[in-house]
Amino acid sequence: MEPEILELENFLPYRLYRLADAVSREFSGIYKDRHGLTRPEWRTLAGLGQHGTMTATALGEQSAMHKTKVSRAVAELERRRWLIRTADEKDRRIEHLTLTAAGHAAYREMVPLAKAFERELLARLSADEHAAVTSGLAALETSLPQARLRVKSQTL
Repeated sequence: MEPEILELENFLPYRLYRLADAVSREFSGIYKDRHGLTRPEWRTLAGLGQHGTMTATALGEQSAMHKTKVSRAVAELERRRWLIRTADEKDRRIEHLTLTAAGHAAYREMVPLAKAFERELLARLSADEHAAVTSGLAALETSLPQARLRVKSQTL
């Protein structure tokens, strides 16, 4: 009896990973060309632009980035003077991160570009395909505990 073979290219987790990576790479051209940002730097800028003040831990949870990637992104955005760190009054080990005026300006410049990218991406789909993708993603997110946590934290 032959062992079962996993056809990786048809394996849903692999397909989702490849698709997410391809979309992320395509979008990265926009923020890389405009501001020379890496993916972690963009995600950090976007998280702070959306939520205002956050800790590095919260940024990592929201963006599903490892703490070292968050730390490097924070350091680079701080070097550019796009964010400032403020020590927590009760626990000096915690820093609150906030965009500066320059960081807000970069974020405000990127928002319409990001929304246009999303519109153009979705325009490649029919209305039925768009609805199917939206409902399929929502169903998967609510069925996976870790995805559910990220979706919930994004609504805060």
